[in-house]
Amino acid sequence: MSARRRLSVISQPKGARKPAERLHHQRWAPEHQPPAAGTLSPPPPPLVITPVIACNPDTDMSTLWLIAREYPHLRKWLIANPKADAALLEYVSQAGGPGVREAFDILFGQPRDDRA
Repeated sequence: MSARRRLSVISQPKGARKPAERLHHQRWAPEHQPPAAGTLSPPPPPLVITPVIACNPDTDMSTLWLIAREYPHLRKWLIANPKADAALLEYVSQAGGPGVREAFDILFGQPRDDRA
């Protein structure tokens, strides 16, 4: 061993590690433990509104009303939702939107003849 190497080994305090070794040996909290009291957790991801959500009977009414007000292209899918009440269907009927009339015709069993 060279003299320079011996001096560097001797001059380090006992138990001293290089920065990379210190990071490697740091102890992190296990992932399975719940966060400590008072710490914040990230919010849930934003809801992506799709036709599946619009016709899913498990979707809550506030989300159905949001779709009726804010997403006119998805109103026709609300008509297929068995959870949609009379007030929601009335709003969708009055507000209209692409495919709404056809969806109501299907719901009420009134086929349209567009050949004429």
